[in-house]
Amino acid sequence: MTDTRLTVLGIDPGTTTGWAVRQPDGTFISGSWDLKPRRQEGGGMRFVRARSLLWQLLAAYPTLGVVAYEEVRYHRGVDAAHVYGGLVAVITSVCEEQNLAYQSVSVGIWKKRTCGKGNAKKAEVAAVAAERWPGETLGQDEAEARFIAEAAALDLEGA
Repeated sequence: MTDTRLTVLGIDPGTTTGWAVRQPDGTFISGSWDLKPRRQEGGGMRFVRARSLLWQLLAAYPTLGVVAYEEVRYHRGVDAAHVYGGLVAVITSVCEEQNLAYQSVSVGIWKKRTCGKGNAKKAEVAAVAAERWPGETLGQDEAEARFIAEAAALDLEGA
């Protein structure tokens, strides 16, 4: 029987961008990128850095089957919306250049799969992450990227 499970990259876009590679056996390699503008940098440098880091990640994991990123419909401010939109543009354009499949995963979907309800609070998500990956120190964005990758993988695998 052929193994149809995919290697999926999950991304939680933001000033601190979480990323997680879910391997076919269900294990993860993950981390986060600090995309905060540095002193005397232009506002576009966060996107240049994000693009470079994403390319490095794709080179390190050439067997990726799909990239999944968090779909956010509401932002607390205009700046957050602009950062999110710019990062999604970077993600989708790099995927297009690589002919790599990508999809969005809504906040409500991954939270429902993770915590059983789509409006779970950050503390509930953190508790599930601590239970799921004991002994690992995961930042919020990194944990969320894992859950995004997992939700996408389960959808694609027909679970």
